[in-house]
Amino acid sequence: MNFFLQGINVMGPSNEEGPPEPSCPAMYQLDIVLKRGKNLAIRDRTGTSDPYVKFKIAGKEVFRSKTIHKNLNPVWDERICLLVETLRDPLYVKVFDYDFGFQDDFMGSAYLHLESLEHQRLTLDVTLDLKDPQYPEHNLGSLELAVNLSPKEGDIRDAVRNLSVVFSLMFSCKGNALKGFPHIVMCQSMRLSDVHRKSQLWRGIVSISLIEGRSLQPMDANGLSDPYVKFRMGHQKYKSKTIPKTLNPQWREQFDFHLYDEQGGFVDITVWDKDAGKKDDYIGRCTVDLSLLSREHTHKLELPLEDGEGVLVLLVTLTASAAVSISDLSVNMLDDPHERRHILQRYSLWRSFHNLKDVGVVQVKVIRAEGLMAADVTGKSDPFCVVELSNDRLQTHTVYKNLNPEWNKVFTFNVKDIHSVLEVTVYDEDRDRSADFLGKVAIPLLNIQNGERKAYALKSKELTGPTKGVIFLEIDVIFNAVKAGLRTLTPAEQKYIEDEQRVSKQLLLRNFNRVRRCIMFLINTGCYINSCFEWDSPQRSICAFVIFVIVVWNFELYMVPLALLLLLAWNYILIASGKDTRQDQVVEDLLEDEDEEFDKDDKDSEKKGFMNKLYAIQDVCISVQNALDEVASYGERIKNTFNWTVPFLSWLAIVALGLATVIIYFIPLRLIVLAWGVNKFTKKLRDPYTIDNNELLDFLSRVPSDVQVVG
Repeated sequence: MNFFLQGINVMGPSNEEGPPEPSCPAMYQLDIVLKRGKNLAIRDRTGTSDPYVKFKIAGKEVFRSKTIHKNLNPVWDERICLLVETLRDPLYVKVFDYDFGFQDDFMGSAYLHLESLEHQRLTLDVTLDLKDPQYPEHNLGSLELAVNLSPKEGDIRDAVRNLSVVFSLMFSCKGNALKGFPHIVMCQSMRLSDVHRKSQLWRGIVSISLIEGRSLQPMDANGLSDPYVKFRMGHQKYKSKTIPKTLNPQWREQFDFHLYDEQGGFVDITVWDKDAGKKDDYIGRCTVDLSLLSREHTHKLELPLEDGEGVLVLLVTLTASAAVSISDLSVNMLDDPHERRHILQRYSLWRSFHNLKDVGVVQVKVIRAEGLMAADVTGKSDPFCVVELSNDRLQTHTVYKNLNPEWNKVFTFNVKDIHSVLEVTVYDEDRDRSADFLGKVAIPLLNIQNGERKAYALKSKELTGPTKGVIFLEIDVIFNAVKAGLRTLTPAEQKYIEDEQRVSKQLLLRNFNRVRRCIMFLINTGCYINSCFEWDSPQRSICAFVIFVIVVWNFELYMVPLALLLLLAWNYILIASGKDTRQDQVVEDLLEDEDEEFDKDDKDSEKKGFMNKLYAIQDVCISVQNALDEVASYGERIKNTFNWTVPFLSWLAIVALGLATVIIYFIPLRLIVLAWGVNKFTKKLRDPYTIDNNELLDFLSRVPSDVQVVG
């Protein structure tokens, strides 16, 4: 957003005095040191807990501490700096016990009333007694904090003073002199909104390359472990792949975090041993203090694990960035012809090889929503909107008690991958619990029509069916096609860890049908080719035979990409002529999903179709079971052929492979393929009653699988 600030320097000093400074601060800075906990509640069967702390203000989570494992008297010593607009909302402190793979256990909560700190100018030591609202008589321990509340007037005063200069100049100038001032006013509006956006926009990127682990603690009975690593910084999470059966794993993975705090932060790293069918074992943890690392430089860190054995080797790089922004509808860059021309020049073909990671920019105008679902008992909702692009996430303000909210906000993201999908989700804000989902839309960047204001129907979380309401968006995408093409050939950006997958009958059936369609396509293609050998249609078989002979006799390697090119061109012609049927099956699947959703609401239909659904699951399981058995059997038969499980068949394979080696050595492959094709095409003509077979599969069918050998 550097280009938004270019107009500030043109303002000279004014002879008029600015308005008097406000008597009360417009914002406060709340500095908190989370010191320690004492005598916290036991939540694990081992007689301990794994506590962490959450801070909330006005129902929004503003901080989450690191997790201290197996400790009822944890020491955090974490510093937090918050900007608070009003002192009416207390700081809500909640403590939880971390449980991997399960819902975290509640360990107590307390309120810190900020109004009591207003007239204090020194840092206060505060002890909060933790209570359970349902059982207030229970003693759940306490938290010790150091708190300091100070007025935060500097940024507001500077912006108001500069804005007063703008207005004084505007009213003192006439004619053409006023033409340049909208840009200056825009800069000041952005300056004012910067104060409110500090807690939402990220100030840089933390790139962590997980290289290896050394001498980790063995957790399995075989004296080894199956280690993986979990990273956490605030709400951002990553999980590495699992390296099986080793104490010195090599990961070679990279993860990118967004840095929201200009002074740095902490990355909490835990190492786990993967155990199938039971809770994973905790190996150890370490922490990276980003405030101690210099920017624009790669640091190699060898971190010993606390609570365990071994060392993690990381490469950490801090990079400054200003890639995302949010502003009011009246302040957006692409509506300014000068800024739009600047951005078009920035992503022109002439700059295709400058900063290859900067592919483009997308601007999203979130206008309003209509007809939203009522999530509260009052028949209203408190909707806010979250816009996500890959790992970039911004949100609007909340419009309270309204089913037709107007946000009028502009979101700006840098595009790192043109194949990313823009997700816009509407939630209902709840002060005492997590927000309720109201609807979602997902828009691939390549499908966006620039400058088109469009109403999008909100859909369910899985995007399988519609929900209530529409949202009005206007989106513009500007990108460099060369950079986008080169970015396509590199690995896609990994998203943060999402909610763990659960077993779903609907998802299981859908995935099974997807696999079945792919297999049926291959089977139908094979049947079509086989029909040419069978001479079911003489005209088709003659054409196929002539094409086969010509292609094999004149085959060159360039014909492979040429054939794929012709296939792409043929499908493009079908689409252009209106004969595209790609979405037919997808629409049918969506309709089936909607039918199932309606069935859920209709109790009579649900009862009536229960057995049918049960049989459907049974059919899927049987089909998957048979398919797995078929694949495993052929793999084992190939292995047993070379393992001399049946010596006669192994000798027969030696004779066949020897003959094949001699034939291929002395006869060109082109002639061998041609002879094979002529034989296949003429077999039915030479003997109309012959039974078609595959010699290789017939041979493998005689080799026993491992199950048959044991039997």
